Amino acid sequence: MALLAAAAPAFAASAKPELGSFGFDTAGMDRSVKPGDDWVRFTNGGYTDKLVIPADRTNFGMFTKLRDLSQERTRKIIEGSATAASTAAKGTETQKVGDYYASFMDEAAAETKGITPIKPILSGIDAIKDRKALAAEMGTLGRDGIDMPIGAQVMGDLKNPDVITAYVGQGGLGLPDRDYYLDTKNPKFAEVRTKYVEHIGRMLALAGLTNAPARAQAVYDLERKIAQVHWSQVEQRQVEKLYNPVASSAIATTYPGVDWAPLLASLGLSAQKELIVAQPSAVTGIAKLIASEPLPVWKDYLTMRTLESTAPLLSKAFVDENFAFNGTVLGGQPENQPRWKRATDATSNALGEAVGSLYVAQYFPPEAKVKADELVKNIIAAMDERLSKLEWMDPKTRVAAREKLAAFTPKIGYPEKWLDYSKLEVVRGDSVGNAMRYRRFEYDRQLAKIGKPVDRTEWGMTPMTVNAYANPLWNEIVFPAAILQPPFFDANADAAVNYGGIGMVIGHEITHHFDDQGRKFDKRGRLADWWTPADITRFKALTDKVVAQYGAYEPLPGSKVNGELTLGENIADLAGITIAYDAYQRSLGGKPDKVIDGFTGDQRFYLGASQIWRQKYRDAAMLRGLTTDPHTPGNYRPYVARNFDTWYAAFGAKPGEKLYLAPADRLKLW
Repeated sequence: MALLAAAAPAFAASAKPELGSFGFDTAGMDRSVKPGDDWVRFTNGGYTDKLVIPADRTNFGMFTKLRDLSQERTRKIIEGSATAASTAAKGTETQKVGDYYASFMDEAAAETKGITPIKPILSGIDAIKDRKALAAEMGTLGRDGIDMPIGAQVMGDLKNPDVITAYVGQGGLGLPDRDYYLDTKNPKFAEVRTKYVEHIGRMLALAGLTNAPARAQAVYDLERKIAQVHWSQVEQRQVEKLYNPVASSAIATTYPGVDWAPLLASLGLSAQKELIVAQPSAVTGIAKLIASEPLPVWKDYLTMRTLESTAPLLSKAFVDENFAFNGTVLGGQPENQPRWKRATDATSNALGEAVGSLYVAQYFPPEAKVKADELVKNIIAAMDERLSKLEWMDPKTRVAAREKLAAFTPKIGYPEKWLDYSKLEVVRGDSVGNAMRYRRFEYDRQLAKIGKPVDRTEWGMTPMTVNAYANPLWNEIVFPAAILQPPFFDANADAAVNYGGIGMVIGHEITHHFDDQGRKFDKRGRLADWWTPADITRFKALTDKVVAQYGAYEPLPGSKVNGELTLGENIADLAGITIAYDAYQRSLGGKPDKVIDGFTGDQRFYLGASQIWRQKYRDAAMLRGLTTDPHTPGNYRPYVARNFDTWYAAFGAKPGEKLYLAPADRLKLW
């Protein structure tokens, strides 16, 4: 592959950057600390000292502030549609967006209706008389977006991504992860378990069930049995273990216990000749529980799952109880978000691309897309050059890796075409109905893809989402418009800061395709072995060191980062900074960068890479993240810098300082 041009993106210099004099907020530093003792404190300490987490947040910082900006902008767009909806033609996107939002905002109507909107669902559960009806109801609820012990998902076949197929796998836990049920060492989990049983009891009582405390304990005991057969977060990261095809005709004998025929019929999967089971031992265990556990307990369990799924849309008693546990107990959040924020997020979730098209028109000018495209090309070129010289990789594997990189599809800003919402009915004044119709609309939209050509123009995020992702099945990287803003990207900022910020993020997503799981997909997006056994052995030796380094960080007393769970993201951070720095150097054309406010170009690069992770967390939210999130907590991610020789040269970190690593101990994967 011929290297792409190394010219720097045309960052503007005439206007003032949003942060500081060159794109970095120097006032947010703590220069009383040596970079080599605490890099995060040195770069971000002054900022985080003054940072107060709002009462309606579990964490807060630069990342969240950008999300707040996106949410505010989205609110204005949606409220404009809500005003216009009364006169808009029925069936137009303006009518649907406006009425969806207005219905959610109508708190008085929700209070008047109480639990009435979900009574038909609860009546269906109450009518279950046998295991066949139980299986059928599980499928119906799953299709309506209510989390069930065995769930279904439609996506590309891991070994043939040009084919869309159906997967079934584990689900159905009310707590965030199996560890919340099974970890007996951490007293925080024990406290959550006690409060969860109480929460179930209060929810069942609100729904009018008698003897709620005893029934709540029985529901919890059932969930704990489900948790005991669930795969761990680390087990689920091994993507090849999630591919277990089974003929539909054989699924009942392979996974006995549940009545598969009515379950699959309710899920709309009766016609499928083959299904892929994601966690076979978990599905085996859950199927047995469906057969063995008392039917009345299963009915109460389904009732609880339904209440939990719809509570934010019901009367204040349900909203408050749902938030008291899921927001305050699990996240440490003192106050629920204002209704307009919840309504904005709900509308964006249901009609994201209808809102997104308006967002792009107002907030993502064509020149921003051009600059972002150019930056992505430059970083891909830097990755290609690094791959071409990678010593530990077999020469044939290097060729294949560069071919995979050359086949990348970068998606920047927004989709080429927008989703069609013509089949989604939105009725003003029917908030619960709107949500349930959206869930069924989306499930059926995915289901309809089976057997049809794959549309690779689709996006998995809306333009107003402050995030990015890599999709190994389509060999693509995706950057929504909303992330292409300060502190990640500022067209008026210094290039070094931009390369450290959005450059690291772009490099991070690119290298996900070569991390410990992404490497298992070839250039066509197929799950395939294209590395030699020797490559894998050498790579494993390197990644074991990554696991060890990150596993030593302890964000909460007694709770460390799970180095195995976070391995893929940590690899991507390491590689992301590596190639972003290479791209930055390429942009200089061999000439030294200027000094700005006393900071060299290399210093500004690493400052930019740290600034984007200025973040504070509540303890409960941190514990949840350490248990379930494959990312290292944001306020620990800048420590990746201690692995780079150029960081030591730029900031003078020395032996004896807390972060210092001897050259032989620095992680060098790419």
